[in-house]
Amino acid sequence: MNKIYVIGIGPGAYEQMTGKAIQAMQASDVIVGYTVYVNLVKEHFAGKEFRTTPMKKEVDRCVLAFEEAKKGRTVSMICSGDAGVYGMAGLMYEVGGNYPEVELEIIPGVTAATGGAAVLGAPLIHDFCLISLSDLLTPWEKIEDRLLGASRADFVICLYNPSSIKRHDYLQKACDLMLRYKSPETVCGIVSNIAREGEASRVMTLKELREEKVDMFTTVFVGNSQTKEIGGKMVTPRGYAL
Repeated sequence: MNKIYVIGIGPGAYEQMTGKAIQAMQASDVIVGYTVYVNLVKEHFAGKEFRTTPMKKEVDRCVLAFEEAKKGRTVSMICSGDAGVYGMAGLMYEVGGNYPEVELEIIPGVTAATGGAAVLGAPLIHDFCLISLSDLLTPWEKIEDRLLGASRADFVICLYNPSSIKRHDYLQKACDLMLRYKSPETVCGIVSNIAREGEASRVMTLKELREEKVDMFTTVFVGNSQTKEIGGKMVTPRGYAL
């Protein structure tokens, strides 16, 4: 059977994987993924063959999965969160053009936006958008335009990849852009290591967020003009009359 499941494994904890994701991995001969993500699932799928590639080897990883499937093996290509949200699903379809005999099935997972929102309270109840601050594949000028447009439109904004060693000031730069249209008192929140060891969260203002130190394992939530703090939780009302 020439088949690849492209699976979102959720933010980290086995309990936050979908039942369908678990079934697909159990039915697979080979599990392929970025080393960090494979290490998160390895203990739960004993007896499977695991193949990994490091960061920045995404195309090689896809080719590896297709070459295994060509041998008649069932393969799981795993991604953190949801495979279709900053994951591998799109690239798998692109690379898959060279492997017409291999069937792809995408299995969704809990992405960091929804996993982190559950920790913070209910920040995504109204219209929101996801923006990655990584300029590895997207020019910073385009990221700036998206931040300004979303802020002007009063979206709740969820930020992925907010900082790294090379991009240590990107969250600060993003906050400066958002502050052109959002109040400094806008309710914001951060969650780090969602559903993993060391999970931590905090609710703060946009002014405070600007000074916050975060890393690649942190997801940032910036509220809209109605978002409020209720009992230490971040809540965006949808507008129901109380």
